[in-house]
Amino acid sequence: MATTVVLAHDGGADPRLIYANRAALGLWRRPWGAMVGLPSRLTAEPAERQSRSLALERARQFEALEGYGGIRIDSGGRRFRIENARLWTLRDGGGVPCGQAAAFGRWWWLEPPRSGSPPPTGVGAEPGPGDRT
Repeated sequence: MATTVVLAHDGGADPRLIYANRAALGLWRRPWGAMVGLPSRLTAEPAERQSRSLALERARQFEALEGYGGIRIDSGGRRFRIENARLWTLRDGGGVPCGQAAAFGRWWWLEPPRSGSPPPTGVGAEPGPGDRT
């Protein structure tokens, strides 16, 4: 089971996810068919989208960005914080930028699960203090 979350989106005007590993699918509580094709901005709650966009732009300018953090939201509306993410530019076979990817291994829930909201599958138990995933 992958513990590092990896996502990638295309280079469109409103980028859509083109890849999510098993850890990402579990964390966002979405099957492959619901995750791939999703506008990547929807992985963050509305209040976080501008800072996310600015970080992606910095990563685009410098080819990569390390140490990124922010608040994300799963498919059921549960918020979690990511930390120490790495963002980088994807290139096609000709070297032309064609999207971006992100990877992170540290995240934690910001609120308890909602009633009837199961924990993400395949991610494991919720981290306790000092035991962040």
